[in-house]
Amino acid sequence: MKRILHRTLVAFVFLLTIGTGGTFAQKKTVKKAMVLSDRQFWLQQLDKMVRPVLYNLAKDSLKIVMPKVTSIHIDNKDHRIKVQYVEVLGRVLSGIAPWLELEGGSKEEVALRAQYREWAIQGLKNSLDSNAKDFMNYDIGGQQLVDASYVAYAFVRSPWLWENLGKKHQALIVKSIQTTRRFKPVFSNWLLFSAMNEAFFAKYGYEWDPMRVDYALQQLEQWYVGDGMYTDGTSFAYDYYNSYVIHPYLAAISSVIGKKTNAYNSMFEKIKKRNDRYAIIQERLINSDGTYPATGRSIVYRGAAFHHLADVAWRKALPKQLSPEQVRCALTAVIRKTLESPSTYQNGWLTIGLYGEQPDMGDFYNNQGSPYISSNIFLPLGLPENDPFWANPAAKWSAQKIWSGADFPNDHSVDLR
Repeated sequence: MKRILHRTLVAFVFLLTIGTGGTFAQKKTVKKAMVLSDRQFWLQQLDKMVRPVLYNLAKDSLKIVMPKVTSIHIDNKDHRIKVQYVEVLGRVLSGIAPWLELEGGSKEEVALRAQYREWAIQGLKNSLDSNAKDFMNYDIGGQQLVDASYVAYAFVRSPWLWENLGKKHQALIVKSIQTTRRFKPVFSNWLLFSAMNEAFFAKYGYEWDPMRVDYALQQLEQWYVGDGMYTDGTSFAYDYYNSYVIHPYLAAISSVIGKKTNAYNSMFEKIKKRNDRYAIIQERLINSDGTYPATGRSIVYRGAAFHHLADVAWRKALPKQLSPEQVRCALTAVIRKTLESPSTYQNGWLTIGLYGEQPDMGDFYNNQGSPYISSNIFLPLGLPENDPFWANPAAKWSAQKIWSGADFPNDHSVDLR
């Protein structure tokens, strides 16, 4: 019996030695990889995406370090490079603003947020300092009406960001955004960019133009076509602009202007119901593996295709058909899928593409700053870690339930005119 036990022990030791590639003396300690929570994973991906932008801007070196990459289909390369700096600033800040606004959390998260707050404030100051290398003009061209609105959106989402900028720089940012009033918006979702700038002025007590807001709201009402969706201009396109811009902007503008006047109460009620319906559609678009239909222009905006769903989740305005945890899991799958390709980043900067670098997917207006609108998928990081969105156990989203054979409620269009 002793011999059998001895042989068994020797064999076990031998298998261990073979399995680890050598003798015990040569064996390396293998550390078990830490499994990240969904929130930790989101923070990791936010940090990876945003760090090169805000770190370099805070060091007054963004214009030196940021690649001057444009789409292979670009219309005016020199011009698109000139405007890429305000573009990347607004897109990054609008996405992380709710997280900058949040207080508390784990020691590691608090430290990371403190660092980003410091970079964001210093970076904004550098962008407004005419003597800085990273000084940014807002009057180069019409695209900056778009870009200024994302900067404005960041302040609408984060009063902390505004309050900590200081009076001097507040005045400079207001003046900068006001300069974009000279640009005529394209007759499309661009009307909402003008309206967002005015909503920002209204929120912080500056003189604002009710006509620009009214024109955008009334025109979008004319463009509503049903089932929670709007045309983008005079014709309908099956793309993600209802999510990239239309629904999130309408929700934010409604929230601000609704505190200034009761004139739009009935319209805002309809906007809320349409928000709900489009959120339901968005969640159903996310396949069981995190992929989604790659259709329409600006598809290189990656996770921003679900800007609206992320925004509704952050605002705690999800319709009753969607649980916070199923939306978290669905959005996590999108983040993993859109950022997992080895060619997603080149030298730390986002490439133009949907799944890694795919140059032919770019549009004529895309520059290095454009894909950073994808940071808007991180909006729910503005919810505390004990919120049901983060705290509830993982749950299957609609596509997972349906394609696993589970019974599932049917779906019907809703007019909501």
